[in-house]
Amino acid sequence: MNSQYVVFPEANVVRVMDESVDPPAPGKILCRARKSLLSIGTETYCLRGDFDPGTNWGEWVQYPFRPGYSMAAEVVALGQGVTGVKEGQRVAAWVPHQGLFEISPEAVYPIPDSVSDEEATWMCLATTTQVAVRRAEHSLGEYVGVVGLGMLGQLIVQYLVLSGAQKIICIDPVSGRLEMAKAHGATDTLPINVSDARGEIAELTKGNMLDVVYDVTGHPAVLAYCIPLVRKLGRVILVGDTPNPTQQRLAPGVVSDSISILGIHGSMTPEHPSEFYRWTRRDVIALFYDYLQRGQMKVSDLITHRYKPSDAPQVYANIMQDRSSAMGIVFDWM
Repeated sequence: MNSQYVVFPEANVVRVMDESVDPPAPGKILCRARKSLLSIGTETYCLRGDFDPGTNWGEWVQYPFRPGYSMAAEVVALGQGVTGVKEGQRVAAWVPHQGLFEISPEAVYPIPDSVSDEEATWMCLATTTQVAVRRAEHSLGEYVGVVGLGMLGQLIVQYLVLSGAQKIICIDPVSGRLEMAKAHGATDTLPINVSDARGEIAELTKGNMLDVVYDVTGHPAVLAYCIPLVRKLGRVILVGDTPNPTQQRLAPGVVSDSISILGIHGSMTPEHPSEFYRWTRRDVIALFYDYLQRGQMKVSDLITHRYKPSDAPQVYANIMQDRSSAMGIVFDWM
């Protein structure tokens, strides 16, 4: 069977290629893509290829590189001995942008009937952001800041509403992103750079400052400006993994004010529950789907663009030049 896929053959080059895909091997399943979500920040970093040596980025991104990791698909064939999934079943998976793919049945996640393909493509990002909010260990009534209102920042705002934050203060120079955050529960929005936010935060919190601030930008300069926004014993949550950590620096007060800095990665979910922590990746995903079905979270209105996979070179060119008007970008494989 023939299949298309998106590939970066080298830095700053995008191609759509064809390949032949065999029937699934024993113990595997074959899936056909329905929709895949472009993770704008991650995939543009991968395309640029500008990483500090020794980083997670440098180890992961090896050209030719297949971008993408947020897929809604349909099972089209079962390998010998496979049980637990059925042909025609819709599933979500961490796989690149490609029309057909072989995968282990344990690595796919069934999509509930009432969740659309487009909604299901947010599963990977919703997992990362749920891990972030869990690690922050929020209590009721906290003052929380979110710096960077891209795809991850929008999901964090919605989880913070569910976590009982009293103030959710969003900081981003792009006003359209702030409007989206406000529609999903942000209490205050600041259309400024984080470097100019300390006075505004002091005023909004009556001098108390933030209990928690999320840096969701991936920009190395932002961490130093987030630290002064939190109170003593406050927490700074790094959700955006910068490809250039050697350019990151701390600000005064980390030690003297006992500030915690927590790094977040979506892979930090256990495969099996324990008495100490029951939230496996399947549990995290199931909760996200449950919130969608109950109307407590919403991602359909975060999708701003839809394209065919053949449009990929132009799509990436557009967001490399200016991504301020884009949020959720979906490739339609059907």
